[in-house]
Amino acid sequence: MIEIAPGVFVRRHAELDLTLGLITGSGDSLLVDSGMDPGLAREVRPSRIVLTHNHFDHVLATEAFLPCEVWAHEDCVVDDSLLDDRAKHCDEPFEGRLVAPTHTFRDTVTLDVGGRRVDLHHFGPAHTSHDVVVHVPDAGVVFAGDLVEQGAPAQAGPDATPSNWRRVLDRMLELDPRIVVPGHGNPVDARFVREMPIPEAS
Repeated sequence: MIEIAPGVFVRRHAELDLTLGLITGSGDSLLVDSGMDPGLAREVRPSRIVLTHNHFDHVLATEAFLPCEVWAHEDCVVDDSLLDDRAKHCDEPFEGRLVAPTHTFRDTVTLDVGGRRVDLHHFGPAHTSHDVVVHVPDAGVVFAGDLVEQGAPAQAGPDATPSNWRRVLDRMLELDPRIVVPGHGNPVDARFVREMPIPEAS
């Protein structure tokens, strides 16, 4: 993992250029998205996972980190339909169990991660109906999930709302982040987010 701010790390995966996050406090940690690699659980044992949205590449490895809390927006559904999407990208069968969120919220919730404040926000539909923005105020870091991508254009699938995407990004930028971690690619800054093109509906 690469430390991008004190106690805030990112883990890059070659597969789909996926980027996961880890936020640490005093004797505690929170993982941003579980990804697809259960092997990561040998390195980190978070007490909580936050799912930024329910696309297969962000949620499939959750089982490996149990027991832990799994946080997501209340509209986040983790079910077998995700395996159909996975099959379009991966030939080998999925071995494991899909894990649904254990804790949900509607608009905003604040978590204590070892004495460190972490805010979860939902600013409305954009990449999905239930995108979660994870804000670490004392580090000036925001995890944006697939609201932001670096190295490739952001994607708007059939569950996206492109007409609201810019408004959601503007709300995220009101948090005044120094670093924005995309769901895929390298961390970026606020200027990158302001200038990124919004994808069209597919």
